[in-house]
Amino acid sequence: MCKQLPAVLTIAGSDSGGGAGIQTDLRTFNAFKVYGCSAITAVTSQNPDEVRRIDTLPPDAVRCQIETVLDLLPVRWAKTGMLANKEIIECVADVVRKYALELVVDPVMVSTSGTRLLEASAVSAMKEKIFPLASWITPNIPEAELICQRKLDTPDDLANAALQLYKQFNCNILLKSGHAAVSDQVTDIVCYQGKLFALSSPLAKISGNTAHGTGCTLSAAMAANFALGKSWQDVLISAKAFVYGALSENVQLTETLFQMYPPEQDYCAEITLNEL
Repeated sequence: MCKQLPAVLTIAGSDSGGGAGIQTDLRTFNAFKVYGCSAITAVTSQNPDEVRRIDTLPPDAVRCQIETVLDLLPVRWAKTGMLANKEIIECVADVVRKYALELVVDPVMVSTSGTRLLEASAVSAMKEKIFPLASWITPNIPEAELICQRKLDTPDDLANAALQLYKQFNCNILLKSGHAAVSDQVTDIVCYQGKLFALSSPLAKISGNTAHGTGCTLSAAMAANFALGKSWQDVLISAKAFVYGALSENVQLTETLFQMYPPEQDYCAEITLNEL
């Protein structure tokens, strides 16, 4: 007897080095045993250290990929990653509205290596067109600072920013704090239906650019778990545990290059979710 799987869609850029983007999204979908579909917005020539070139696709090509998938496959949950420019953002927003997709938005703006992945002129389009359609938005601290237009230096700053984003865009927020980790715990701030929560994991011991692709992995894991019908609490715990496990069980590619990879163990017991 055939096994029925939920289908999940990633709308994002291709990472030729395999550490982020479409490649890690599909790897994550497979780890959670959901059927992964993709719509590529841009082709990046990159490795964990650098992005050498970005070639964006025409908006009509992005639209055709998404609609061709959705016209046949039973996708209810999707995630977005790199959307690159205003024209692609507007096209994606149109299709998301047309098909009433549930959406996890990773507002990819700058690569781990420092390359800008979203044109400056497109930030307003993200805020006006995509964020209001999202069920969840997963900014990191630099992205939240760009969206909120202020520095976020303290835990109270992060909590206030998460609440501001929730009210501004009427969607749930997972504000990732890995950039600010200074202890043996990494605590993200969640705003769910106006209530604030702390989502924590141990700080994984890694080196170099092992964390390349963490944001893509987290948002893909969230979309996969929502598609599996889990509660929002279990989705967040499972996704956070998957990222922690992927960092802890990283794989060695050269003497000095390590990359996160789907873990073999279940790390959910290491994760806490507490109301603030």
